[in-house]
Order: sequence, then C-alpha cells, then structure tokens
Amino acid sequence: MGGRRPVLVALALVIVLGVAVYVRLWSIDYNISSVDADTLRREFDLANKEAMDESAEWRHRYDQQVEIAAQCQNDLIEIKQSLKKVEDDPSLSKRLEMLQKENVGLVKQLETLRKELEAEKLKCKSQ
Repeated sequence: MGGRRPVLVALALVIVLGVAVYVRLWSIDYNISSVDADTLRREFDLANKEAMDESAEWRHRYDQQVEIAAQCQNDLIEIKQSLKKVEDDPSLSKRLEMLQKENVGLVKQLETLRKELEAEKLKCKSQ
C-alpha cells in the first residue's frame, strides 16, 4: 500500500492542476467572449442605425415621387378639363380647326422651302 499513496497524490495533484488550467482557460475565454459580445453588440447597433437611415432615405424618396405623381395627376386633370371646355365651346372648336388647317398649310410650305433650299445647295456645290 505504500506504493499506491504517492501515485494517488500525484494523480490528485495532476487533477487539481488540470482543473486549475481548465478554470484559467475558461476565464480567458469568458473575458474574450464578453469583449466580443460588446463588440458584436456595438457593430449590430451601428448596422441597425445604418439600416434605419437607409430606410428613412428610401421612404423620403418614395414620398417625393408620390408628390410628383400627384402633381402630374392634378396637371393632367386640369388639362383634360380645359380640353373638354375647348371641345364644348363651338367658337373655340372652329378656331382650333382653323389653326390646324393653317398648320397643315405651313407644314407644306416648309417642305417646299426645304426642297428649294436643297436644290440651291446642289447648284452651289456644282458651280
């Protein structure tokens, strides 16, 4: 029995040292993990703030586009109403018809003048 005692003491000492090393490693890991948790929490908060800012920016852009669309819709309604007034007013309808006929005549004159200009250009180039 005398030979077992030093082996048991050595085994107990190794177990105590192993537990001490394990506790020390665990405390180091816990300290690093808590620092990592704080860092992760800060990074998450920063990412969350950035996402909220981006969301607010996109919401602002959406609101601007809604305002522009509403303004365009109102302008279109006004134009349709004024056009309806023109269609309903016989004197304005006649004036519109006259202007359209005049426009057709002016377009024909413009085409004639363009052809004459081309002919003159060709004459100048050939001389």
